Amino acid sequence: MSLLDVRFAARALAAGGVIAHPTESVWGLACDPYNRDAVERLLRLKDRPVSKGLILVSGDEADFSPLLDNLTASQLQQLHRTWPGPVTWLVPHFGRVPPWISGDHHSVALRCTNHPFTAALCREFGGAIVSTSANPAGAQPARHRYQVLRYFGGALDFVGGGATGGRASPSEIRDLISGDVLRPGS
Repeated sequence: MSLLDVRFAARALAAGGVIAHPTESVWGLACDPYNRDAVERLLRLKDRPVSKGLILVSGDEADFSPLLDNLTASQLQQLHRTWPGPVTWLVPHFGRVPPWISGDHHSVALRCTNHPFTAALCREFGGAIVSTSANPAGAQPARHRYQVLRYFGGALDFVGGGATGGRASPSEIRDLISGDVLRPGS
């Protein structure tokens, strides 16, 4: 992992850019979750409707503190058993995230990553980022940099950060309130 890549990627995010970065299993597209224009650009690139919502990722659980305030001790224990790692949790947002992040949902998807580049990127950026699989809707998620470039060419502001974590499937998605597994992991 190159510190220069981390800095360049974080600057691109801060400037409203959309970047591609490795995650635990696949490449992700990322942007500043509070920059509506950046999120709309990311959604256009993926051909993804805003109604589906997006995942917020950080390397530090503290970045999610306002979203975790209303959770019980038992719910927090569930998160702590899987974080940092490749499990994304749907957590009630109580109106604390913009609608372009939550979509049509009363919950927001959160993951505390253990991927070295992505965690360092969030620290350098200063908080959580949007991270969604780097592929157009209906296409297979990119597992290699060359696939990202094939999908998006020069439309991104940064593509880099090394290799994925090598997991066979994208992150597991669980609903914290119901306990349902919406997308199983490997």
